[in-house]
Amino acid sequence: MMVTVTLNTALDITYHVRSLRARGSHRVSRVTERPGGKGVNVARVLAALGHPVTVTGFVGGPTGREVRERLAATPGVSDALVPVAAATRRTVAVVDESTGDTTRLDEPGPPITPPEWSAFQQTYGDLLASASAVALCGSLPPGVPVGAYAGLVRTAHAAGVPVLLDTGGEPLRRGVAARPDLVKPNAEELAELTGSHEPLRATQDARRRGAHAVVASLGAEGLLAVTPEGRWRSVPPARVRGNPTGAGDSVVAGLLSGLVDRLPWPERLTRATALAAATVLSPAAGEFDHTAYEELRGRVTVTTDVSAA
Repeated sequence: MMVTVTLNTALDITYHVRSLRARGSHRVSRVTERPGGKGVNVARVLAALGHPVTVTGFVGGPTGREVRERLAATPGVSDALVPVAAATRRTVAVVDESTGDTTRLDEPGPPITPPEWSAFQQTYGDLLASASAVALCGSLPPGVPVGAYAGLVRTAHAAGVPVLLDTGGEPLRRGVAARPDLVKPNAEELAELTGSHEPLRATQDARRRGAHAVVASLGAEGLLAVTPEGRWRSVPPARVRGNPTGAGDSVVAGLLSGLVDRLPWPERLTRATALAAATVLSPAAGEFDHTAYEELRGRVTVTTDVSAA
């Protein structure tokens, strides 16, 4: 069983409009609502790949109840979310169908009290007893210590469970120092962490800061991996248009499942890259186009020794 941690869960709402115009009135052609937050999206992709997964984190209020009801209807996903007094946030994505661009509006997370944080840590420790791997994903809601991920990395290591970290800012900086098995920043998070906008230099620097391996998500340019076994660049066969929300979460699902399946790095990167592209083609985060995934997986290009990149 894999475990995903989403301390800042959400109800993801996606609107599709013909053309998004500032200060205009828009008729929505399609609406989707899904339980969200990075780790929840990762869990749904893992379950769709056939891996049993448990989600934990915080959930509260009417929005939280809706998140739990929708999760209960998701095959392969178990709910170990910790209830809190404040309401779970919502996120809104508006997809402009004329351009393929997406505009996001993210509400702040609910404030977490010290007793609620303690209750989560107890739940997390209990889940690690049967976990094959854990993914720590997303932002921290108010009240959670900025060094929370660093502590959760250490707890996982003490239990002998490999851990992937996917966050940004100061939580990433502190979490990397705790030596997670894998870190997956995007280009912006990587630059903020290292001060470098050159992908290879920044990825190598992130690894020197403590991560065992680093896979940088470079959007349409694919993935760049720096690991003890070598360096690779993974590129999709073509740029795809659609909703990019959740593509990075699908990368995490591909990498985590590849770790548990003990795949060689090129195969892990192929899986993650194809999943990300297939997610862009899907209407909502945490989902992917299965037909596109199978087709893309055979066309992803993985090259070794990217020292000249």
